[in-house]
Amino acid sequence: TLRKPISQSSMADWASKNLNMHTQGIFRRRISISNMLSWNGGSIKKPMLITSNRAIKKEACEMFKLVQSYMGDRQTRMDRNHVALVTVTKCWSMQGLRDELYIQLIRQTTDNTCYRSLAWGWELMAISLAFFSPSPKFQSYLEGYIYRHLDSDENIAQRIKELVDLKNKKNSKSRKKRKQNTEDEGLPISTYAKYCYRKLQKVAVTGGKKGLRKPTVEEITHARNAIVTPSLFGSSLEEIMLRQQDMYPGNKLPWVQTQLSQQVLALGGEQTEGIFRIPGDIDEVNALKLQVDQWRIPSGLSDPNIPASLLKLWYRELEEPVIPQQFYKECISNYENPDAAVAVVQLLPELNRLVLCYLIHFLQIFAQPSNVGRTKMDVNNLAMVMAPNCLRCQSDDPRVIFENTRKEMSFLRMLIVHLDTSFIKGLV
Repeated sequence: TLRKPISQSSMADWASKNLNMHTQGIFRRRISISNMLSWNGGSIKKPMLITSNRAIKKEACEMFKLVQSYMGDRQTRMDRNHVALVTVTKCWSMQGLRDELYIQLIRQTTDNTCYRSLAWGWELMAISLAFFSPSPKFQSYLEGYIYRHLDSDENIAQRIKELVDLKNKKNSKSRKKRKQNTEDEGLPISTYAKYCYRKLQKVAVTGGKKGLRKPTVEEITHARNAIVTPSLFGSSLEEIMLRQQDMYPGNKLPWVQTQLSQQVLALGGEQTEGIFRIPGDIDEVNALKLQVDQWRIPSGLSDPNIPASLLKLWYRELEEPVIPQQFYKECISNYENPDAAVAVVQLLPELNRLVLCYLIHFLQIFAQPSNVGRTKMDVNNLAMVMAPNCLRCQSDDPRVIFENTRKEMSFLRMLIVHLDTSFIKGLV
């Protein structure tokens, strides 16, 4: 369900307080907010947002040229992948540039008469959201802008036609210049908007790409492809099973779940101290995530903490948790009752039940006394690190969250100790 973001009047109020108003002409007249937030074919001499940081002031103007280059509104020798990489890397490295990029993209995708340029602007926004979030201050503004485009395809087409007609009346030459650009190319804008809206919700929580390694061309390509082909991470279980239907039609479980679990065991994870508690190298985890999203498991892995960390991430990023929200209250109400806890599992939808039982069976391997002696991860520790990846508390009250965390852990512990998962052996 989409929560309705801030109103248009609130967005206008935000813009009036935060936009770095530009001037034009020999009398340096201030440009109106509507013109400040409409497509511009020229360059800018100062940032769109108010800032006192000199480095950001300089980089913002250069970045605007990169945005225009990516959208096809400015000639460049670089290919679009490289333009996107330079743009994203600037913002990923310099936090103060992130809101500036998003407001520049808002400008260049507003009243843009070239559909291809418009689509590429939205594409760059989608790619950027794979790497970093806007600041909390700017998030609601960006959310409001994206929200207005979720079902706007007819309005956009009509608006482009109106603007082109207006330009044609003013200048007959523009008819030849812009005619070929009004034809629809690529995806509908609502497709980009819906993807960006979902991505914004997630990146606002996760914070985007982590680690020390800068973004790569492969990650840029992957982020672009994810607009049309959803990632195995952050999707629903149903979407994931639908995606693997062609490659693994006989599988009852998500390929990503079984493969990563088997990798942890193949690398001796059940004999590794601190498994699931000690995180794998974040850059190595990111690299593996990229490979797994292309249905590949590299052969050179040596540290079981890397697939273990990615497996936890996969559970944590599921669009809906393994134990769906509607069963949450029942879980935390039966955190001390083994029979009732097991009974909840039987009520789950079939796919969720199988995925959860596979996870519990997997954790039961680590809970065996012979393994606990090596891993130092007993059933309580396993429940503590995995419960947040299976159950999600919806409350904002810190006291409720704190109290429920204990119950979530206890519920998962009940399942690890008491749930019969023998039927899951050999299931893929």
